Amino acid sequence: MTTSIIGYPRIGANRELKFATERFFRKELTEAELQAVAAQQRQLNWQGQAAAGIDFIPSNDFSFYDTTLDTAFALNIVPQRYQDLAISPLERYFAAARGHQSEAGDVKALAMKKWFNTNYHYMVPEFDDDTRLRLDLTKLLSEYREALALGIRTKPVLLGPYTLLKLIRFTGQTGIADVQADFVALYAEIFAQLAAEKITWLQLDEPALVFDLSEADIALFKAIYTPLLAQKQTVKVLLQTYFGDVRDIYIELLDLAFDGIGLDFVEGRKSLELIETYGFPANKKLFAGVVNGKNIWRNNYQQTLEILAKLPKEAVVIGTSSSLQHVPYTVNAETELSPSISRHFAFAQEKVAELAALNAIFFEGAEDYLADNQALFADKRFEHNLAVQAKVNALSAADFVRSPEFSVRERIQKEAFNLPKLPTTTIGSFPQTADVRKNRLNFKRGEISKATYDSFNQEKTKEWIRWQESVGFDVLVHGEFERNDMVEYFGEKLDGYVFTKYAWVQSYGTRCVKPPIVWGDIARVQPLSVADSVYAQSLTDKLVKGMLTGPVTILNWSFPREDISLSDSTLQIALAIQEEVLDLEKNGIKVIQIDEAALREKLPLRQTDWNSEYLDWAIPAFRLVHAKVAPETQIHTHMCYSEFTDIIPAIDAMDADVISFEASRSDLSILDALQANGFRTQNGPGVYDIHSPRIPSIDEIEAVIRRILTKVPLEKVWINPDCGLKTRGVAEVTASLEHLVRATQAVRATL
Repeated sequence: MTTSIIGYPRIGANRELKFATERFFRKELTEAELQAVAAQQRQLNWQGQAAAGIDFIPSNDFSFYDTTLDTAFALNIVPQRYQDLAISPLERYFAAARGHQSEAGDVKALAMKKWFNTNYHYMVPEFDDDTRLRLDLTKLLSEYREALALGIRTKPVLLGPYTLLKLIRFTGQTGIADVQADFVALYAEIFAQLAAEKITWLQLDEPALVFDLSEADIALFKAIYTPLLAQKQTVKVLLQTYFGDVRDIYIELLDLAFDGIGLDFVEGRKSLELIETYGFPANKKLFAGVVNGKNIWRNNYQQTLEILAKLPKEAVVIGTSSSLQHVPYTVNAETELSPSISRHFAFAQEKVAELAALNAIFFEGAEDYLADNQALFADKRFEHNLAVQAKVNALSAADFVRSPEFSVRERIQKEAFNLPKLPTTTIGSFPQTADVRKNRLNFKRGEISKATYDSFNQEKTKEWIRWQESVGFDVLVHGEFERNDMVEYFGEKLDGYVFTKYAWVQSYGTRCVKPPIVWGDIARVQPLSVADSVYAQSLTDKLVKGMLTGPVTILNWSFPREDISLSDSTLQIALAIQEEVLDLEKNGIKVIQIDEAALREKLPLRQTDWNSEYLDWAIPAFRLVHAKVAPETQIHTHMCYSEFTDIIPAIDAMDADVISFEASRSDLSILDALQANGFRTQNGPGVYDIHSPRIPSIDEIEAVIRRILTKVPLEKVWINPDCGLKTRGVAEVTASLEHLVRATQAVRATL
C-alpha cells in the first residue's frame, strides 16, 4: 500500500456532470437520470485509478456541488429556512448552494468563499442557535458500497472536525466551545458506522492546520482529537493536510493516535525540514504529497526522488500534494496541441500515472521511468522574449505611481462626469445566450466570416446598450459578447500563451473554467478590446466602461510557467495590459474597469508571508497598469468571493478610483472593514447575488442600499450587482437589474 490520491476531478472528462446537473435545474432531467450520470462518473474515476495501480483510492470525494456542503448536510448543519422547503432532499441541497425561488419558498443561498489559495469555491456552512447536529452517512456509505461492488476498496474522505469548525459561520450566540464536545461525539459515531461497514481507512481532511496557528488553535485541535481518536475502533484514520506545512503543530500531531499523516511537500516549504528535525514515528504511515495537485507540468522525478530519499522509506506512501480536482482530466484529449508542448503537461490522469512511475522507481528500482523523465526535462521548455524581459528589468519606482493623488483625481472626475448620487452600473458581462455561443462556435469552425461574427456581436451590443439606457443605468457596459472567458479571451491575443480545448477545471458548482497555459514571455502584439469598446461608446452619450482583466488575475487564473517567478510573469502581463489601457484612453474611453477578481487567490496562507511573498509585488503590478493615465480617466476594478477584510489597506493602495466588491453572499460584512480602515476608494458593494437564479425584489435591494449608506459615505457609494452576468438567463437578469435601478431611484428620492 504505497500510493494514494487525496481526491479526483468530479465534473467528468467532457463535463458530463456539469451538463446533466444544469439540465436537472432546467427540469429537462429527472433526479434518477442525474444520479445515473453521477454514478457513471464515479465508476470511471475509481476504475481508472485502480487500473493505474493506486492503492489508496478516495471515495466520497464526489459532489454535486461542494464537498464542504456535503459534510454540513451529513451533520445536519442546515439552516431551518432550507429544511422548511417542501422539496426533495437533493433540491434542498441545491437550494442551500444556489438559492431557491418557487411556490415552495424564497431563500437566498449560503455564502460562498474561495477554498484556501485556489480558484475553487466552497459553500460556507451556517450554524445558528436552533441547529441540532444529527448524523446521516447515506452518501458516504452508498458511494463506498458502489466502489466495493466494482471490486475496489476505497478510503472514504470527509472534512475533518477542526477545519469544519473553523469554516462554519456561527450566526447566533452559539460558538465553537459550545459544540466542540458534540462534534467529537458525532465523529466518534462516524468511526462506529465505518467500523460496522468494515471500512479500513478514513481520510479526514484538515487543511486549516497550514495556517498560522495560535496556542488556542493547537489546544482546540488536541481537545477534539485526543478523545476522538480513542474511539476510532477498527478504523485507521489518515490526517490529511495540504496547501502548506504544519510547522506550528507537527510535534503534537506525532503524539496523537493517527494511523497516517498526510503532508504537502510541494507547497509545504518546511515539511521536509520537520521530518529531518523531529523524525517520523515508525507506527504511522507518512502520506507524502510529492506530485503537485494544482499545476499541469510533468513531475521532475529526480527532484522528487531526492525528497523521498530523505523520508523513512518503510513509512512512505507516495501521493499528491492536494486533490486533483484543481487540474483538468487528461492531456490525451488535447490532440490539437503540438506534441512538443503537450508532452510537458500532466493532468489528473497523467498524475496518477506519475504516482505509479515514482512508486516503481522508488520501491522497485525501475530506472527506465527515470531515464525517460530526465530526457523530457533536458528538452527545451518555454519561449523567451528578450525585449519583454528588458522592459521588466528597466522598470523603476516611478513607473508604479499615478499622479495627481487620489483626492485630486476624485474631484476632477466628479466635475467631468457629473454623475448622480449612487451611480448605477453593472460589473461587465451580460448573458451569453445560446445564439451568442453558437455565433462564436460557428466562427471558430470557419463556418462564418469574421465580418459576420463581428456584426452579430455588434447587434447584441447595440441591443443591450439601448436596454441599459431605457432602464436608466448611469455607466454602461458593452456586454462582452465576443469573450469566451475573462482570462482566456485576453490570453488568446497575447504572445506567450498556449490553449487547450478540453482542459476544464471546476470553479464552483457547475461553473468550470479553462485556464490558459503560460508557455513564454508575455507581450501585447495587437489591441485586445479597443474596437469593441469604441463601437459601444459610439452608440450612446452615456459613459461606457472599457473592460479588461487585471494582470494578477490573468496570472492567477492561468497555469503559470515554472522557470521564472510569479512576480516577473505578472509584471510582463501588467506591461501588456498597460498598453491596452493607454490605447483605450487614446480612443476616447473615459472609464476603464480592470478586474482583479483573483487578487487574494495566491496570497500566502500564513500572514507572516503576505507582504514579502505576494502583496509587495501584486499591488504594484496593478498600479503599473494604470499609472500613466490622465486624471480625467476613471479606473475601476472588481473583486469577488474572497475574504478581503484583512487586506483592506492593500486594496486601497491599488490606487483605483472605484472598486466593486462581491458582498451580498457575505451579508455585507466587508462594510465594517471599509469603515474601520477609513477606506478612501469609491466602492460598490454588490447589492444582490448573481450566482443564484432568484430575482431580488425592489424592497430587498432598497434595504441593502440603505444598509450600505449606514457604513459608507454617500459620495463614495456605487450601486451594482456583485459580479458579471454571463452565466445567468436574460429574464432573471433584466428583472433583477430593473429592480436595482428602481430601488436606487427610490433611495435617491429620499436623500
